[in-house]
Amino acid sequence: MNIRNKRLIRLLLVIPFLLACNLAVPATEVVQPAITQIFIRSTPQPISLPEVITNEEAVLVDLYRRANPSVVRVTTYDNQGGQVDSSGVGSGFVYDSDGHIVTNAHVIQGASQVEATFSDGSIKTAEIIGEDPHSDLAVIQVEDLPADSLPLTLADMDQVAVGQTVVAIGNPFGLGGTLTRGIVSALGRSIPALTSFSIPQSIQTDAPINPGNSGGPLLNLKGEVIGVNAQIETSDGQRVNSGVGFAIPASIVKRVIPELIANGKYDWPWIGVSGGTVFPALIKAMNLPVEKGAYIVEVYPNTPAEDANLRGYNDEILVDGRQIPVGGDIITAIDGDPVVTFEDILLYLTLNTRPGQQVVLTVLRDGEYQDITVTLQRRPDNPLP
Repeated sequence: MNIRNKRLIRLLLVIPFLLACNLAVPATEVVQPAITQIFIRSTPQPISLPEVITNEEAVLVDLYRRANPSVVRVTTYDNQGGQVDSSGVGSGFVYDSDGHIVTNAHVIQGASQVEATFSDGSIKTAEIIGEDPHSDLAVIQVEDLPADSLPLTLADMDQVAVGQTVVAIGNPFGLGGTLTRGIVSALGRSIPALTSFSIPQSIQTDAPINPGNSGGPLLNLKGEVIGVNAQIETSDGQRVNSGVGFAIPASIVKRVIPELIANGKYDWPWIGVSGGTVFPALIKAMNLPVEKGAYIVEVYPNTPAEDANLRGYNDEILVDGRQIPVGGDIITAIDGDPVVTFEDILLYLTLNTRPGQQVVLTVLRDGEYQDITVTLQRRPDNPLP
């Protein structure tokens, strides 16, 4: 083999590598006719991509196709001294064929103008119909819905389970029509409302949700709304997803939204107490015969609890180095339903009662059980003076 051929072989080996690395080949090495012929090729054949799709992918693709047209970008505007500026971006979803859209109360709170942007690009002026700070839910309405923006169905919370695959669709950081996937990480969480109360039965998920997802739907694989994305757990003040997000459950959406549409507000029932769940040091301090229940620490004045003569703590005892408030009533049942934690009372009142309704509390006081009837009142925005 002559020297010229050996050089040609070396160049043949080197040139493809340089092209794969996106490096330029010096001009002096490619002007020789023999080498130039290397790049003469027939017409490229089209690459055949796999058409096979997994069952899970097929479900997600179909879910997005059906649900995304019903998810909107909610843009709010503030009027500051006659100047109207954009103040925030959130999400929402179509609730009914009358153009009602569900979102978070904190998304539209204080807004002077609201717009809803649909997946087809249409932007519509929206009217604020009602908002409820206790559940962080709100309703806005547009006059005409795009043809493919159909109402989403609310799921049955009894069919929601930890480990279930869920999907969030919304506008994180303003990026419209974004789908993320995860699971239900936990159920029965209590998360802060926009008032001093909590939202019970909330759903925890690891589906990535970020600022802008608020108000959008958390969906099961059937495309049913199991919750309204509302909050994320943050670290070091960074407003980004850390794998712990929370959604307001469909059970509360079902109760609150119809009232917001009809009346612009929702009246929550309340008893008028604060407290916590029975714990070992309290059992020891009060010599309790029970290990579970809700402990009343404080009874607020001019409330159903005060009218019913419920008792809060009246003394403190040092137990194992801890100051334990003692003397309050222990609630063990409400209308015959067992009370295991303090949150059980809030959940029962939320899902089963209205202001003006009576409930019967089974109370452990001074070592004896008694039933106390309480007439519920409308919950104030904040119970503390």
